[in-house]
Amino acid sequence: MTLSDILHQRRAVRYFDPEKPLDSEKVKHCLQLATLAPSSSNMQLYEFYHITDKDLLAQLATACLGQQTATTAQQMVVFVTRQDLYKQRAQAVLAFENENIKRYSPPDRWENRLKGKTIYYTKLMPFIYARCFGLLGLLRKVLMHSVRLFRPMSTQVSEADMRVVVHKSCGLVAQTFMLLMTEQGYDTCPIEGLDEGRVKNILALPRGAEINMIVSCGIRQAGRGIWGDRFRVPFDQIYHHR
Repeated sequence: MTLSDILHQRRAVRYFDPEKPLDSEKVKHCLQLATLAPSSSNMQLYEFYHITDKDLLAQLATACLGQQTATTAQQMVVFVTRQDLYKQRAQAVLAFENENIKRYSPPDRWENRLKGKTIYYTKLMPFIYARCFGLLGLLRKVLMHSVRLFRPMSTQVSEADMRVVVHKSCGLVAQTFMLLMTEQGYDTCPIEGLDEGRVKNILALPRGAEINMIVSCGIRQAGRGIWGDRFRVPFDQIYHHR
């Protein structure tokens, strides 16, 4: 299928055919490819929990408020944000980027570029992503607004702002995954109506983890999978060309 075909085929499927199982390896491969989606500063502060165990699926369906897309799902993927892993991820990206610089940059530029990457991932990223009851976010806001008096500067750096950044990056992966599943002939539905505390308990997730969404997976059952035609706000109401 072309990308246009995939976009038209993808729907939020509410009822999956119980007689049509999925190939778990294909689903896993879709998740691997989905990690190619953009991530803010390449921090990749997320994890995926690919659920195929029937007992866990039943528990998650209950935590998803008993929605049919959850109760009939053949498999599920829980997309989890992990802002608490910012130090480890920053170190991993830095190590990779240092090798990138040595491999692709002219030797006379190594020192400056290595220094820049080191400052970015050992100083700036830990400062930007750290949390402390909102206090660090307030400090960042004050500093950035001060700099903004002299030059353009992003001021969306509160702890709430950075939480949004992490969830956006995770959401990009989830959307890419759903498109890849469509390419495989599989269907999905993003679920946000859920009991986050129950989901975290079921998966034994740490305190710093947050649920971005759960994506139910299967193959739509004819006549029940989707609820009529797709609605979209008229394009001329949302498109602005200046």
